[in-house]
Amino acid sequence: MTDTALSTFQLGGDLPVARLGFGAMRLAQDGMNPRNEPRDPAVARDVLRRAVELGVNHIDTAEFYRSPDGSTGANDLIREALHPYPADLVIATKIGPVFCAGQFGQATAADMRELVEANLVALGVDRLDLVYLRIGMMAPPHGESLAERYEALAALQEEGLIRHLGLSNADDAHLTEAQHIAPVAAIQNLFHPESADERALLRRTTDEGIAFVPFGPLGSGQAGRQDDAYAEIATRYDATVPQVALAHVLALAPNTLAIPGTGSIGHVEENVAAGSLTLAPADLSQLGV
Repeated sequence: MTDTALSTFQLGGDLPVARLGFGAMRLAQDGMNPRNEPRDPAVARDVLRRAVELGVNHIDTAEFYRSPDGSTGANDLIREALHPYPADLVIATKIGPVFCAGQFGQATAADMRELVEANLVALGVDRLDLVYLRIGMMAPPHGESLAERYEALAALQEEGLIRHLGLSNADDAHLTEAQHIAPVAAIQNLFHPESADERALLRRTTDEGIAFVPFGPLGSGQAGRQDDAYAEIATRYDATVPQVALAHVLALAPNTLAIPGTGSIGHVEENVAAGSLTLAPADLSQLGV
């Protein structure tokens, strides 16, 4: 087996990141349900430090990743655990969803500056490495224009507040629309391998050198034909099903990045170990790669 965890991708053409990163959504609480219990902040900070010790240099976060009472946020935990940041650490964040009246809504173009500045302050930086414009929630809102919001972010990029821009929950038309405004460095979608549209978008990003970052990964628990195959392959390698799923993400294309998240040190160690799992051609054929 080769050490895939140490293989890198040039994010935006100039930021080398290990292809197996860390997602911060579960640091402040277990998922996004406001009824979920908050995490212990001390444990969350230890998880972050351990991830970096293991070679993770790409952390995916958002200012709206917060504990149920709003008192603890993933960005705050990242700053407290890791600032001053290692020179090679890349922190990606997302803006778009806003929480109001007990539910999530969508920010407007006029909100972009405030949301970017909130991330700058919480993370303790002068410039954000990568900012995704997230549209919709779990699936691309087909036919919805993102131009005004993306133009507002591009203006903030011109000011020097953002290094690279990305899209989340976007389809092919959204990518085309955004690329006419400013370069897109990364796409972060749910992704399910049985979706023809998502497979086509992955091929396009591969051809154009854009990072493709499944946030599920591979359907985020949606049942699919590959589920039984994951279990069979995991048995053959004495691995866990999530490890096989992560190895599958990395095998899809050279531009795929994995960002598994957890609030457990043991789990982050298990996730990073998945980077050393190289699936054989027969495994990939079984999975339909």
